[in-house]
Order: sequence, then C-alpha cells, then structure tokens
Amino acid sequence: MFHDPNAPEGESLDAEFWAKAKIEGPKRPRSVHLKLDPDVFEFFHQQAGGKGHLTKMQAVLKAYVTAHKNP
Repeated sequence: MFHDPNAPEGESLDAEFWAKAKIEGPKRPRSVHLKLDPDVFEFFHQQAGGKGHLTKMQAVLKAYVTAHKNP
C-alpha cells in the first residue's frame, strides 16, 4: 500500500459517530460443492497453469457480482 505524506487530512470522526459504530467480524467464505462442465473446468485449469484455478473462478464470480449489484 502506498502512503502519501502530503495527502490532505481526512474528516474528524466525532463522539456521535463512535457511539453508533458497530464492530463486525470478518465474513467467512462458504465451502460449496459445484459441478462444472468439463470445458469450463479445463479453461480455468489451463489459464491458471494447473494451480490457482479455484482462485481464478472466485475472481470471475466476484467481478460478475460487483458488475450486477444495484447501485
């Protein structure tokens, strides 16, 4: 991550903000069983060079969700 010491200072958060703030733990990923067509599996497996194909599939699904979320 890049830190710019000349960046403008952000807004100050007052007591009202902190009174309403909630601490939320990280969301855990769900493990699922998924049947894929052989050509779909092979595409991602080849793109990843054999390793990391599930990570590539996750990235594609996440991009799809981001693109289709309501603004």
